[in-house]
Amino acid sequence: MDRSIQRLLLAGGLIVSLAMGIRHGFGFFMPPMTSAFGWTRESFAFALGMQNLIWGLAQPFAGALADRHGPGKVLLGGGLLYALGLLLMTVSATPVLFSLSAGVLLGLALSGTTYSVIFGVLGRTVPAAYRSRAMGLTAAAGSFGQFAMVPIERSLIDGMGWLPSLLVLAGCALLMLPLGRSLTRQADAMPQTGAPQVHAHLLQGMLHTFARAWTEKGFRLLMAGYFVCGFQVVFIGVHLPAYLRDHGMGGNIASLALALIGLFNIFGTFIFGEAGSRYAKPPLLAGIYLARSIAIGLFLLLPLSVPSVLVFASVMGFLWLSTVPLTNGVIASQFGVQHLGMLSGAVFFSHQLGSFLGVWLGGKLYDLNGNYNIVWGIAIALGVLAALANLPIREQASAAFADKAAA
Repeated sequence: MDRSIQRLLLAGGLIVSLAMGIRHGFGFFMPPMTSAFGWTRESFAFALGMQNLIWGLAQPFAGALADRHGPGKVLLGGGLLYALGLLLMTVSATPVLFSLSAGVLLGLALSGTTYSVIFGVLGRTVPAAYRSRAMGLTAAAGSFGQFAMVPIERSLIDGMGWLPSLLVLAGCALLMLPLGRSLTRQADAMPQTGAPQVHAHLLQGMLHTFARAWTEKGFRLLMAGYFVCGFQVVFIGVHLPAYLRDHGMGGNIASLALALIGLFNIFGTFIFGEAGSRYAKPPLLAGIYLARSIAIGLFLLLPLSVPSVLVFASVMGFLWLSTVPLTNGVIASQFGVQHLGMLSGAVFFSHQLGSFLGVWLGGKLYDLNGNYNIVWGIAIALGVLAALANLPIREQASAAFADKAAA
């Protein structure tokens, strides 16, 4: 890769690293905030579930706007909303207000600062031979953010309390603004591969593009698999600290577990991004989903201990966001890069539906049963189904997009 691509990857990677890293530690705010406001776990979990749902709903629009007008304004708006949402979390004293700040505002913010927008830029500027690698490196940067921010957020909460910690994180979110400007300058200076078909109305164009993609069975199966991905990772990411606390383990173990997820996520996203450049992506995706179900099953069957938690976190981390470069690579192979931001956002919406159900059901079923057993079982079963869904997918160009697919 030449230096212009490297600079583009650096700016995009840092944006994703901040956006994904900050939200990865939200599970640590559950105990102090529910205690301070007298909420149930479901109330907290519902807000984070709403965040994932809004993120998914807004992502196709954010991707389509970036496809059509460039990423600059989308990233600017996303960064400002991120900081505002974190600030308002400090004064959200009721579950409704918390759902608006942590749920709606942060969901909108994430739609403008994460993968669909950044991958849309990469898809149009990075040559096809390096595309999967570039997406893998960017996803790895997001993983590094998760690894780096977990101990920082835990230390902030322990040292300052949850409210000042949110103020510090809001300041960190504002760093995405200059990074977004840098990314836009780099992308504008590079040759572009294709351009989206412009419709008079944005929504009309989005519906037309999605309708063409929906005719492909592989696209529908990809959405089904990504639904499972969201269910599994967000349930574990939010509820694992509380699950470990329920079993007598301190917050330091939960912090280490989430940090290990972020650390091994770096390796997983990079390795699977590289593998996607050399091998068929759908079988790799099937293997990831099946391996997750096996890992969860063994975690539950074996006696719970510090070593078992750390091994589970490491394995799940390796499989955590490894689906991201592969899934987006399949979309680019099937439909080209002209509408990559929008179609990636549409598939991501399915991911976020799963995320909403995973985090909300975790809180709801815990409040009903006093444990997470049913949700763990659902996560295992869905992983097996996702593996079966990905196996029939083929990467050849869609007939509906054949005249526009990238080489």
